Amino acid sequence: MRTLKDAKIGETVKVAKITGSGPIKRRIMDMGIVKGVEIYIRKVAPLGDPIEVTVRGFELSLRKADAEMITLVE
Repeated sequence: MRTLKDAKIGETVKVAKITGSGPIKRRIMDMGIVKGVEIYIRKVAPLGDPIEVTVRGFELSLRKADAEMITLVE
């Protein structure tokens, strides 16, 4: 399965599911990242962490550990 961590800069992807549990999953969902939403990968920090994305018209920075919990539609 491909995760948000594997997405490339400039790519628009769609969320299939969020695999975390408890407060981490809730925090990701509170940011607007839910099943079916499109995410645009804006840029990645020089050392690869964090990843800057655009979700529902606003910009977010996600840690690699959080991005790994977001499974994408193939």
